[in-house]
Amino acid sequence: MIPTSFPGPLAAPVRQVLDFAWTQTRACAFAIALLSGVAVSALLPDLPVARYDLLVVYGVLLTLVFWLRGWENGRDVAVIAACHVIGLAFELVKVSLGSWSYPEPGVLKFAGVPLYGGFLYAAVGSYVCRAWHLFDLELVRYRPRATAVVAAAVYVNFFSHHWLPDARWVLAGLLLAVTAGTSVRFTVWGVRRRMPLALSFVLIGFFLWVAENLATFVGAWRYPYQEHGWEPVGVEKFGAWALLISVTFVLAAVGRRSDREVERSVR
Repeated sequence: MIPTSFPGPLAAPVRQVLDFAWTQTRACAFAIALLSGVAVSALLPDLPVARYDLLVVYGVLLTLVFWLRGWENGRDVAVIAACHVIGLAFELVKVSLGSWSYPEPGVLKFAGVPLYGGFLYAAVGSYVCRAWHLFDLELVRYRPRATAVVAAAVYVNFFSHHWLPDARWVLAGLLLAVTAGTSVRFTVWGVRRRMPLALSFVLIGFFLWVAENLATFVGAWRYPYQEHGWEPVGVEKFGAWALLISVTFVLAAVGRRSDREVERSVR
């Protein structure tokens, strides 16, 4: 419950900050529920079903609950499913190269990657989709094709840099270029605000890095330097997430555009 009255001239700013924080929390509901499930599963006694397999079932149930409750519509679920598939492909390559691992056993596990790993990326997709609805996001001067091309290159580079020169700094510059002048309008406490799209990528990237620290702490996966005990995730992952969020954003923007087309056809 957000307080509705504050004394003095800071009343309106405080209300807006609290409303922004509360709305962000609601947008993160899937991610919070998923990470909570991972944390609780680590505390369970030995069961006849592997923890990773239980988390797959839990992720499916979460998706169904959010859809049936109307918190995510059919197109949101499609975007989230796409994030799941793209994330699993990412995991298969990275795990095979030893970037990180899922050391526990599981039946629903392929090439060292449990199927639940895709839900970690689905949670990011859910956040973007829910934030779009809850904040009533609107893109200004968005370049969909150019942004999509750079986002695709960002995704490919996270594979190819193992064999080819790492182009992430070049791609970061290109992402800044194609999003120059692009802003996101959103509503906080009834007030319309604006933020540069590139800045939103940086902020989301930071919070994803924080979430990654929490996820590895509760055993969602493990980096090589965490084999003998948890250590904080390297700050370079902050930049990686700031780039990778562009992929999820492009997918969500396509789904949102499809929603508008359906609305126009109904009218």
